[in-house]
Amino acid sequence: MAFDIDTQRQMAFNERNWDARTRIHARSDFYALGRRDPLDWILPFEWDALSDLAGKDVVHLQCHLGVETMALAKAGARTVGLDFSARSVEQADIAARNEKVEISYVRADVYDAVDVLGGARFDIVYTGKGSLCYLPDLTRWAQVVAGLLRPGGFVYVVEFHPLLNAFGTTVRPGNPVDLTVRHDYLGGRGAVERDSSRTYTDGPPLEGDTVHYEWPHGLGEVVTALALAGLKIDHLIEPDVLPFQRWPWMVQTDYGWWRGSGDAPRVPTLYALKANA
Repeated sequence: MAFDIDTQRQMAFNERNWDARTRIHARSDFYALGRRDPLDWILPFEWDALSDLAGKDVVHLQCHLGVETMALAKAGARTVGLDFSARSVEQADIAARNEKVEISYVRADVYDAVDVLGGARFDIVYTGKGSLCYLPDLTRWAQVVAGLLRPGGFVYVVEFHPLLNAFGTTVRPGNPVDLTVRHDYLGGRGAVERDSSRTYTDGPPLEGDTVHYEWPHGLGEVVTALALAGLKIDHLIEPDVLPFQRWPWMVQTDYGWWRGSGDAPRVPTLYALKANA
């Protein structure tokens, strides 16, 4: 079933926005393609959950530049990366060839993944880190994930925590920067329009296609969507690390990511869940 006209329009804006971002991201110090080991993009707790990938068939949904896709391939998986941005897929393929890893990249919308890639084909579906907010319908997404998995397979989602997206910062005289809830934690109000010439990496501003749309999804919505698709939740954790310094009091870990320090409240910034077919 197709999305309504407004949602299709919003998704088209997102595709153009990610096409525009790709040139900047590919040259950014943040991604450091060709200079940073792709294995660094997978966190220690992820490797524990993914376990031995040798000989496994893995698909990375909404893969963008494919940094995690390359890590999965380097760990021994037969890996496919899928993204709706043609420029992202093109750049990801170049990056993989430069890293001398064999990956099949496919340009397609995530909702079409079963039709494009085939059903019951993969041992593992990997996704997240800024992906789910671009999906208007998580129930349909979860059905796609379940359709891609072989019996005994699992999906592994590592995503920015909805609490992180709800926070803004407030500066109070005489006090350090504090966190304030400024945005929705829960979905249900439709898409949020954002218009910015800057992306989350370093580099120049976008030259156009600055508008994009995001759909908030609470943690309960994600878990329920997967459960309704017939998947069994194995575990859910809420780490406090990020790939960038979101707040001034964050310090860098020995593996290059950032976490809170000092007396700052410990709050989840990511969540990671594994659900079995």
